[in-house]
Amino acid sequence: MITIKKPEEIELLRQGGKILGQVMKALIAEVKPGVTTGHLEEMADFLIRQAQGRPSFKGYQSGEEDRPYPTILCTCINDEVVHAPSLPSRVLKSGDIITIDVGMEYPAYAKAAAGKPAGAGVVGGQAQRGYYTDMAATVAVGKVSRQAQKLIRVAKQALALGLKQIRPGNSLNNIGKAIEKYAKQNGFSVVRDLVGHGVGYDLHEDPQIPNYDLSYNKKIILKPGMVLAIEPMVNAGDWQVKLGADGFTFSTADGSLSAQFEHTVVVTEQGYEILTKYE
Repeated sequence: MITIKKPEEIELLRQGGKILGQVMKALIAEVKPGVTTGHLEEMADFLIRQAQGRPSFKGYQSGEEDRPYPTILCTCINDEVVHAPSLPSRVLKSGDIITIDVGMEYPAYAKAAAGKPAGAGVVGGQAQRGYYTDMAATVAVGKVSRQAQKLIRVAKQALALGLKQIRPGNSLNNIGKAIEKYAKQNGFSVVRDLVGHGVGYDLHEDPQIPNYDLSYNKKIILKPGMVLAIEPMVNAGDWQVKLGADGFTFSTADGSLSAQFEHTVVVTEQGYEILTKYE
């Protein structure tokens, strides 16, 4: 079910998104040869908790039978597309590209109430909850190839073009259609097995948001108050992916580079607002 967030809920999402954007900005500034993914993990943990948030990836289970996700960050290097844990720690080298993906619940309540999800609590006799934002960015480590530079640039612009399709009355499908068209024009492909999603009350909500033209989604019309995580995953080679031995990391099937950018946005009366700005 697609949910419409209330103005007071959007305000909390706005506050949390602003914090998460500043966390991302600090993590990006830290990326350089010799830095480890473990260091980025520790930094994210400190910054999120200092801001009274709760890292939303660590411990996340998409299903009851699934293993909990082990880390706060997803740190995907080179041909890794999504969901690579930041631990065990790995050293970044000049020429690498790294995608940092981070989510947060804000505000976080330390004591869980009986029967409430993690992060919920009771304050002043009333049930309280946090709200979820999610974002990602791909960063060059030192000097990278021209192909890597172009891939990062195209993935970032693909997100921008997808966001321009967000306005009341427009079809959800036009987001993915714009993303796919731009990636293909530049000789790249978009991942089809992994998609964007609704967000806010939970880390993953309806609707699913493919980064390609899917006629079914023409029926889903954007409305004010929808909160969406738009996240094009662009591959230098083919769109197909494979799941790694760790059971979490998806990589390109052909070993080509992959880049991803993601923002949490809210549909407004006029168009959209990015909640996770960092630039």
